[in-house]
Amino acid sequence: MSSLSIGSTVGAPITVSGLADGLDTSSIITALMDAEREPVTHLTDTQGKLQAEEAALQSVQSSLQQLAFTVSEFSLPSLFESAQTVTSSEPARVSAATTSGAGVGGYEVEVTQLANSAQRTFTFTSPGSAQKLTVDGHEFEVSAGESAQSLADAINSTSGATVYAAVVEGGTIVLSDRQTGSTGGEFIKVSDPGGALVEEAGTAKEGKDAEFKVDGVTGTSSSNTVTDAIPGVTLTLGGVTPDGPVTIDVLAPGPNPSAVEAQVQSFVKLYNSTVSAIQTQVATKPPTKPVAGEYSTGVLFGDVELTSLLDNMRDSMYEPIAGLPTEMSSPFDIGISTGGPTGGGTSSQASLEGLLTVDPTKLAEAVKANPAEVEQMLEQWSQNLQSMVEGAGAPGGTIEARVNGDGDQITQLSTQISTMNEMLAQREKALKATYAALEGVISKNTTQGDWLTSQEESLSKSGI
Repeated sequence: MSSLSIGSTVGAPITVSGLADGLDTSSIITALMDAEREPVTHLTDTQGKLQAEEAALQSVQSSLQQLAFTVSEFSLPSLFESAQTVTSSEPARVSAATTSGAGVGGYEVEVTQLANSAQRTFTFTSPGSAQKLTVDGHEFEVSAGESAQSLADAINSTSGATVYAAVVEGGTIVLSDRQTGSTGGEFIKVSDPGGALVEEAGTAKEGKDAEFKVDGVTGTSSSNTVTDAIPGVTLTLGGVTPDGPVTIDVLAPGPNPSAVEAQVQSFVKLYNSTVSAIQTQVATKPPTKPVAGEYSTGVLFGDVELTSLLDNMRDSMYEPIAGLPTEMSSPFDIGISTGGPTGGGTSSQASLEGLLTVDPTKLAEAVKANPAEVEQMLEQWSQNLQSMVEGAGAPGGTIEARVNGDGDQITQLSTQISTMNEMLAQREKALKATYAALEGVISKNTTQGDWLTSQEESLSKSGI
């Protein structure tokens, strides 16, 4: 603290020194408070890290819960429900589906003609006055000035009509039978005395049946949906087969390999995304000297629990399940495998690498050859993996316990920080009061110094 000192000798002037004019008390208080706020800053940084860890763990927990649900679906009986499956080598030309029990085997289907509907094309002229016309005995009224589209709409909205009408370029109307199939020369009879519809010569087309062969036996159908060519199978003809017959393969009753593959692919996709997300969290290093906004980076780096979970999840994909046949004891036996470790990292890093891949051919062959063994293996494996994943990610699991622990610490820190901020506010208030009093003393000393100086000058002038 500045001090006031007065010195005098005979014949010498009185001097005043040490006055603190211009003292920046505001900066002094700010510097003192910054120093005293360091503990609060440290606690706030710690709280930020805990909040980032809490959010990261909650994200991991959510991913694990989704994965556990997907894994549980391997135990559903419906996945291996016995049914017949039929496939087509060219489904765009000939698709097939079973309607009931069907004869097992392969069938060769050739299509030489698709079924189509009869057509007639007319030039339309809007009448000058109302008139009537008939199409296959159905009467339609045409108003004066009516458009081609209006007439077409009237025909199409008549439930009992035998034709559909389409308006093409130039106002031309094309009438098509509502049913496909052979019609012969008698089809779509139009009577229009008023001349609103005039048929274009040479455009009439008879309706035709579909023509095909199944294993060399010729068949016809008025529709492109054929139900009697292969017992128990419905064929949908989509095009002719100029490059040779289409193979229709009717499988024996059993699980649907495509349904099993779809479930496996769904699991693999979610498994890989979950593992990748956790692996990124575990492998991301925190900044050496983090600044604001960087405390969420690397909060789970090297996390022992998550690293162990990833190791165990990967091991479950190829470790044999006790009590199962050697040839069908793990997902590896049906074409699900993990990639091998790559790079030159540590063993811990290497154990995290490698996502799942699926060999669809091996999977389908396994389901066809040993459906019961595949079902048993997937059921036991999925239950083991589900239990493992839920132990970490389910409500009440280890991750939730950590999340709750972080939440408790965050709450405690909030209370502690709030209390310290209140104390600092009181401390700052006290400092301001102290320095205000100090400035008052300095001001008083300055006033006294000015008075002493004036007295000294007065004495000097009087020769005392």
